[in-house]
Amino acid sequence: MEKDAEFPGEEAEAAFHPAPTWMEKTCMAICEIGIVAIAIIVITELITRNVFGFSFEASEELGGYIIVGISFLSLPVCQVYRSYHHVQFVQQRLSPRMKALSHLVFDFLSLVFAVVLLWQLSRFVMQSYRSGDQSPTLLATPLWIPQAIMPIGIAAVTVSLLRSAWGNWRRFLAAGH
Repeated sequence: MEKDAEFPGEEAEAAFHPAPTWMEKTCMAICEIGIVAIAIIVITELITRNVFGFSFEASEELGGYIIVGISFLSLPVCQVYRSYHHVQFVQQRLSPRMKALSHLVFDFLSLVFAVVLLWQLSRFVMQSYRSGDQSPTLLATPLWIPQAIMPIGIAAVTVSLLRSAWGNWRRFLAAGH
């Protein structure tokens, strides 16, 4: 099997990029559990509807909560495993120092966005908690419970972005002029 060609300069990025920690590994494990759980919920719902003519009525609600959880908890995992898109046709034309600078600027802008989002999502969850909002379903889930996953995921990606920015700063300094 032929190995995929690596883009020039990726080895320099890998040398300074942070390795996954317990936080990212925990987020990944929770996401994996969530994927298995949603598969079990969907299969159970399919069987009960088609074989027994019965619905649990909660599968859509639980599935929605799980998808939101996976979406937010996968952010730090994607950051440390470098799963986000890079504009390689631009990156390959930059010097090693400018590549590091472009990654550092991206990390900084992402950090600003993540901090603002963390602040707003935390306010949102606290507002739901104080008001006692519940889902209008049979489960009557207190909405702050599934909503709490959003600021947790953003807080985790903020930590991962800080570690990535530190690595890119070191990479920028190591590249010289």
